[in-house]
Amino acid sequence: MPIWHWDLHKRKPSGGKRRTYRGKRRYEVGGYPAETILGDPKRSVERSTGGNIKVKLLSDKIVNVADPSTGKTVKTSILRVVKNQSNADYDRRGVITKGTIVATPLGLAKITSRPGQDGVLNAVLLESAR
Repeated sequence: MPIWHWDLHKRKPSGGKRRTYRGKRRYEVGGYPAETILGDPKRSVERSTGGNIKVKLLSDKIVNVADPSTGKTVKTSILRVVKNQSNADYDRRGVITKGTIVATPLGLAKITSRPGQDGVLNAVLLESAR
């Protein structure tokens, strides 16, 4: 069952109900969020608008961490999810989205990619573990 992103259900500025004048359209269909978690690598490939493909990352334990001081990028493992500011529920469940802070052997890192859209985990090192 797809999610619909349409605005025909909204009310008028006066507060009155808006009458639906047409049915649903294919371009209004949405999808469920990927809700990436920590675990064995698992991806799903979905077709999006225009015949393009969208790789959704469902779970992964590897992250590409860029160190701004040295300019080098290292592939490393994720130890745990520290904080997710985007959603309190995601914070409790350990869901990884853009902006999530994760703990790695190199130190704390902030996710810069959108795993539900890009299918990869990229991060920038915040503080080193030295």
